[in-house]
Amino acid sequence: MAQLNPYIHFNGNAEEAFNFYKSVFGGEFAMISRFKDMETTEHPIAENEAEKIMHIALPIGKNSILMASDTPAFMGKHNENENRSKISISAESKEEADKLFNGLSAGGKIEMPIAESPWGSYFGMFRDKFGFEWMVDYDSKYKGQL
Repeated sequence: MAQLNPYIHFNGNAEEAFNFYKSVFGGEFAMISRFKDMETTEHPIAENEAEKIMHIALPIGKNSILMASDTPAFMGKHNENENRSKISISAESKEEADKLFNGLSAGGKIEMPIAESPWGSYFGMFRDKFGFEWMVDYDSKYKGQL
């Protein structure tokens, strides 16, 4: 079966965001590389871009990896209020759903508080402090398998 792994882009604060995500999800980075690590004589890296994240990967659960990079300045900035995709988390318990919802939404904006939903799952939505939108869901019928 194919596996989906979200890949998100930041305006220079990927490391800060991923340290925050790591504090909520736990675990260790599977990979972290910086633009300076990819520099060649043909492709020099600007000094102010050298420490930015070229690629970072944080394994989450048994089969998922959240990945990201900073976008180099020459490619422009992302409008953080226009991220219309949501990262959906299927928790294995209500306790895990609460922990992830409360942790990831800290400093962000809650769009729908986590609670029993009309469709029968325990569900909430928010935009985190980095501008990314998340949905957290626990459905006892699936126990984190969605």
